[in-house]
Amino acid sequence: MNTAGDALAVDRAARTGPTPVAAETTTDTTILRVAGPLLEVTGCTGVAMNEMVTLGENAILGEVVAIRDGVLTVQAYEDTGGLGPGDPVLPLRRPLSARLTPGLLGGVFDGLLRPLSNAPTWLGPGTYRWEDGRQWTFRPTVELGTEVHAGATVGVVTDSGPVEYRVLVPTGIAGSVTGIAAVGRYRDDAPVATVAGTPITIAADRPIRLEPPYLSRRSAVEPLHTGQRVLDLLFPLAKGATAGVPGGFGTGKTVLLQQLAKWCDADVIVYVGCGERGNEMADIIAEMATLTDPRTGGRLVERTVTIANTSNMPMMAREASIYTGVAVAEYFRDMGYDVVVIADSTSRWAEALREFASRTGDLPAEEGYPADLASALAAFYERAGAVTTLSGRPGSVSVIGAISPPGGDLSEPVTAHTERFVRCRWTLDHELAYARNYPAVSWSGSFSRDAEAIGAAHAAAGDAEWRQRRGRVFDLLAESDRLTALTELVGVAALPAPERMLLLAGQLLREAVLQQNSLSDNDAYCSAEKTAALVDAVLAVIDQCLAVVEAGAPPGLIEELDFGPLIRAREASGPYDGDAARRIRDSTLAQLDEISAGVRK
Repeated sequence: MNTAGDALAVDRAARTGPTPVAAETTTDTTILRVAGPLLEVTGCTGVAMNEMVTLGENAILGEVVAIRDGVLTVQAYEDTGGLGPGDPVLPLRRPLSARLTPGLLGGVFDGLLRPLSNAPTWLGPGTYRWEDGRQWTFRPTVELGTEVHAGATVGVVTDSGPVEYRVLVPTGIAGSVTGIAAVGRYRDDAPVATVAGTPITIAADRPIRLEPPYLSRRSAVEPLHTGQRVLDLLFPLAKGATAGVPGGFGTGKTVLLQQLAKWCDADVIVYVGCGERGNEMADIIAEMATLTDPRTGGRLVERTVTIANTSNMPMMAREASIYTGVAVAEYFRDMGYDVVVIADSTSRWAEALREFASRTGDLPAEEGYPADLASALAAFYERAGAVTTLSGRPGSVSVIGAISPPGGDLSEPVTAHTERFVRCRWTLDHELAYARNYPAVSWSGSFSRDAEAIGAAHAAAGDAEWRQRRGRVFDLLAESDRLTALTELVGVAALPAPERMLLLAGQLLREAVLQQNSLSDNDAYCSAEKTAALVDAVLAVIDQCLAVVEAGAPPGLIEELDFGPLIRAREASGPYDGDAARRIRDSTLAQLDEISAGVRK
């Protein structure tokens, strides 16, 4: 016979997810104290750190973060309005986990990976219900009696979109396949295989704070092509590496991250909007829904997982959203895919850590952040990597974290600590942004620790000139910056002719190569071939300018030359067209030859 307790348990399961749990049934477990999202619970035994509980009649999700003298400290992931001492608490006997299903691709989720498509307009406490009755087409890839191990594929979902969803054997399970479902349509919680007596469903649940096992890390370096010239040329990122993007308000950080999500050559994109404004997230979601994926011809959103935890959502769900995004990425990595996690922004995540630390009474460190901020950042970025999965497939997770330093102060703790743990730093400069030089990535304030290894990878792929090209651009930009500062004191006319040409070189590199128009169909994305052609064209013109002034030509004659076609070459040709830049280069060189010939006469 059903009881009121049974009905409450069913209602809780609908809100917290369909994973079966061994719940505590005692009625002595109650709330002792409520302080915002932090609660104290008494009367509960046998509960471990980081396990989940539900709070009150509305089954608000919470996580155990401290245990002392039989009193549990719980952080709630929803608004605790209406909770009070004496309200019931139900332990779920499992850690905070993400439910990973074929429906992730193309979906929008909250910080706990609950779909927002069927959520109410206002996410009040306990109003969210987990409902996903969709069926998926399953096709087995193993037969009865096949010996499999953790990470092996037992079947695929054929209607999950452009990215094939693979049903994997969970960690810790190995043995003979004793049951396998026929081709057909099944719910994600239906068993489709049995291995060593353990049923395997299409969906999987994984703890978000624990990195899943893999065979080994791969030492081979493969560049992650972003389609943004300033990044791919000067500050390249390897697949499985990490990057921090610090930038103040108005420096174009959000647009740059959107460009990375649209154009980088990863198989799956996980975009985590952590504490950002709701209108920005709405714009990102709406734009991705209209973009054509250059890799598949379909919609870009079909291989994107969006986690929207905006600034008006609960603070502790913001803290969990970062780990949720990485857990999703690791699951697709284990399927053998290259995944990019874009976290916008880690500063909002750090603010959630600061607020939580202040509520628990931890001693504050610099600017009020918790003393373990550096450890938390290191643990987050350490989840990235290029690995050989348990099934022997190569896969990678690359993490790109945006940083929003207050007042643009790059010495603040989040920026300073992040720099220690990432392989790349793409610093956005407000002076470049105010000069409308987008992407406003500072060539003097950024770095890439993988540039040498990526140069070797380019050489192995047939582009032996990549390192030399990159080094030459850096040298010219540095010299141009030095001379620009000097001209503010003495004026351009006081400089010798060769140095005036170096000033021109810096201008041409900035405007013809490093600037990129995200709204242009031709310039929003740039292939490696076109980037090389644009750089080679500008360098050839610069070399000829230097040769002409050394031959005696007045520098003013060259400065008056129309370099417009060379500057506009990036937008005048398609993303993969390098021939247009070469034709414009030849035309510009011909004009310089005419000047040189006139000087000789």
